[in-house]
Amino acid sequence: MKLTAIPVEGYEKVVRCDDSDSGLTAFIAVHDTTLGPALGGVRMWPYESWQEALTDVKRLAQGMTYKSAVAGTGLGGGKAVVIGDPKRHKSVSLLRAMGRFIHTFNGSYVAAEDVGMNESDMEVIREETPHVTGLPQRYGSSGNPAPFTAFGVFLGMQVCLERHLHTDRFEGVRVAVQGCGNVAGFLCQHLHEAGAQLMVADVDTAKTARFAERYGARVVAPETIY
Repeated sequence: MKLTAIPVEGYEKVVRCDDSDSGLTAFIAVHDTTLGPALGGVRMWPYESWQEALTDVKRLAQGMTYKSAVAGTGLGGGKAVVIGDPKRHKSVSLLRAMGRFIHTFNGSYVAAEDVGMNESDMEVIREETPHVTGLPQRYGSSGNPAPFTAFGVFLGMQVCLERHLHTDRFEGVRVAVQGCGNVAGFLCQHLHEAGAQLMVADVDTAKTARFAERYGARVVAPETIY
């Protein structure tokens, strides 16, 4: 396993990991630990280049700093990204290598699941490091964070309705959802049950087809979602 520190102004620590045995190429960025250890998910995505992955991990880590501060969690901001298609490149050896990479941060970075990762993946990573959360609840952990994230988004939308339309009801309200991942699934369930008219977009047409069937959503092309 080869670790390469990358100096980035405004960040406490950014490291690249290359592990030839497992095929892992990943980055971890710790933006700020003033308020506590840097918590942030592990994202696996088929980035077109390592530069694109580095840009993503930096912006995500910085966002986590501000999110944790606003929410008063007592945590800092960090993030990890793994280069690869989770449908084709994810393996036990890759996940365990990622766990060893995380462990080199000695607890200053705490991992959880993000795009391309799930609770089972966190269990494998936990075999190499204790610095992981989002584990199944039988571990005394929080489980998949997606339902809670989605409910928070739903409540935020409800407040917007109250402020601007003077109602907390979604009947007749059109809502556009970009990306049909785990959080979007739980969010669309809330919105559908509340009577919203849904429009969804994703680069994965199989996902949009499922959302159309489950929630009566209208599918639009990713380039026209805005």
